[in-house]
Amino acid sequence: MIIPELPAYLTSLGGEDYKGFIIALFTLSAGFSRPFSGKLADTIGRIPVMIIGASVCFVAGMLYPLLSFVGGFLFLRFAHGFSTGFTPTGASAYVADSIPYQRRGEAMGLFSLFGSMGMAAGPAIGGWLATLFSIETVFYVSAFTAIFSILILLKLKETLPTKEQISWKMLRLKKDEIIEKRVLIPSGVLFLCCFSFGVVLTIIPDFSTYLGIRNKGLFFGVFTLSSLGIRLLAGKTSDRYGRIPVMRTASATLVFAMALIAFSETKSALLGSGILFGCAVGMYSPTTAAWVVDLSLDQFRGRALATMYIALEAGIGIGALVSGFLFANNPENFRLVFLTSASIAGLAFLFLIFMKKDRQIPAQV
Repeated sequence: MIIPELPAYLTSLGGEDYKGFIIALFTLSAGFSRPFSGKLADTIGRIPVMIIGASVCFVAGMLYPLLSFVGGFLFLRFAHGFSTGFTPTGASAYVADSIPYQRRGEAMGLFSLFGSMGMAAGPAIGGWLATLFSIETVFYVSAFTAIFSILILLKLKETLPTKEQISWKMLRLKKDEIIEKRVLIPSGVLFLCCFSFGVVLTIIPDFSTYLGIRNKGLFFGVFTLSSLGIRLLAGKTSDRYGRIPVMRTASATLVFAMALIAFSETKSALLGSGILFGCAVGMYSPTTAAWVVDLSLDQFRGRALATMYIALEAGIGIGALVSGFLFANNPENFRLVFLTSASIAGLAFLFLIFMKKDRQIPAQV
């Protein structure tokens, strides 16, 4: 809800030179918290981890209007990232616990479908509320939305077989508890793909304004909606033909989409490119999650998914920082930013081309 309005809001506070930090700080804290959320998901349970993340989202949303200065805003962007650091880790592990191996891609596609529905509705509603009321209204509405997710979570049954009581020692991470080495390959591919996502989140609001699009959330709504229908198809296809063929198609589509965005000069061209971008995201998101679960062991599933999300956050965060640096508030640099993103996605495609088969291991051990 709030992402499309944040660049303009930060500019109004006098922080136009820090636009790259809007996403970068958020993803930095999310990535930092992933090893902890992964360990906690494997010990205290999936549901408590999700509730922690949703609670952080509520508190951050309530504080944005109160800390309305550049330093306070940047601090909140960092703190807000802990919500994403916890909730998706617990949610993905919860879903993976509940589905059979042979339908894993399909289930992850359905799971990501609902996430995309929120991603589609959020920016569009946020942009609409901002035009009718104020950015403060958007902050408060987003905060109370998190309350509804907590109410849902309280009704769910825990899927972790053996739970432990939370203790301070759980926050001490050993070296082998930070990264799950079994899933480094799919996580690396996801990192290269998510670089483009960081670019889009950071630059598209300004690019939309440059092209005369008043609702800066429109592109986000279009690409997210376009990803909805393809997620289930991509998941089912990866169950049948393998994860790598689907990932090849996704990365190639992503390269094409970012190149088209780079050369977009009209509203229609940009939104058309957004449809392709959404198709790429809709293919690689559920397929990567299923691929990671394939390679993970049951007892370390939370850690494996946390590793995947670390790669996701790193890709988005670095993409945001690099794009903010390259853009430098100069409209002449739009094309450079998007073509750089296309090149990074191209590296993922080239890597996948040389992979001959899926390295899938049924998580039975």
